[in-house]
Amino acid sequence: MNHLLRGQAPLSDGNWKLLDGEARERLRGALAARRLVDFSGPHGWEHSATNLGRATPIGTAPCDGVVAAQRRVLPLAELRADFSVSLSELRDDDRGAPDADLEDLDRAARQIAIAENVAVFHGWEGAAIGGIAEASPIEPRPLGESGEDYPRSVARAVEALRERGVGGPYGLALGPDEHLHAIETAEHGGYPLMDHLAKILCDGPIVWAPGVRGAVVLSLRGGDFLFESGQDLSIGYSHHDGEAAHLYLEESFSFVVATPEAAAPLTS
Repeated sequence: MNHLLRGQAPLSDGNWKLLDGEARERLRGALAARRLVDFSGPHGWEHSATNLGRATPIGTAPCDGVVAAQRRVLPLAELRADFSVSLSELRDDDRGAPDADLEDLDRAARQIAIAENVAVFHGWEGAAIGGIAEASPIEPRPLGESGEDYPRSVARAVEALRERGVGGPYGLALGPDEHLHAIETAEHGGYPLMDHLAKILCDGPIVWAPGVRGAVVLSLRGGDFLFESGQDLSIGYSHHDGEAAHLYLEESFSFVVATPEAAAPLTS
């Protein structure tokens, strides 16, 4: 990871351990898409494109008597979120302070996780990435006005997938507001809503998904949604001044929807 220039930063090994651990903790729960789609990699910073397994005819060839085609690939996109850490806070960490102020790192981790989730579930036109919800041919249905409406809506989404021959188990990505409603709701008789939803999903996961609008039910059978990682999320060094070290979180990835009908979106 030489391109990250970590060796040039005025940070101790302990500082890097602190920052990497904090970033990992903040990203683990927020990277919802990775918990529901096929993940390949990381393949390294030099990895530049995903093979789409297709070719486009080329109208002219170098000479007569041959035909030509060009392989199609999807270039990997890069995401970067800058943040700063006070040098005095890092020195206090070296002294053993247990409460270093890493608020800006927390912000950057949340923003890059949201960006990744949005790209996967809702698409990223500038990077030629189609989102799961937008690619689905299944007409979006309302999730419901309250958590008590969720089981019926999710069951209908699962049934819509089964009608298209898409097997389970199934996962459910819930936007932040929808997830909050779900965990706060106990149905009639006190039965926890999350347990009920899990049974509908054939014991599939229910995931808090920052950046997702509404919800998405998708099959976890494999082979339908392909996330390819070049460089996985890592912290790099930009520069420093007398007050702070200026760093960044960075990743490269592509995403391909191989089976659009393997997901059913639900509107909020």
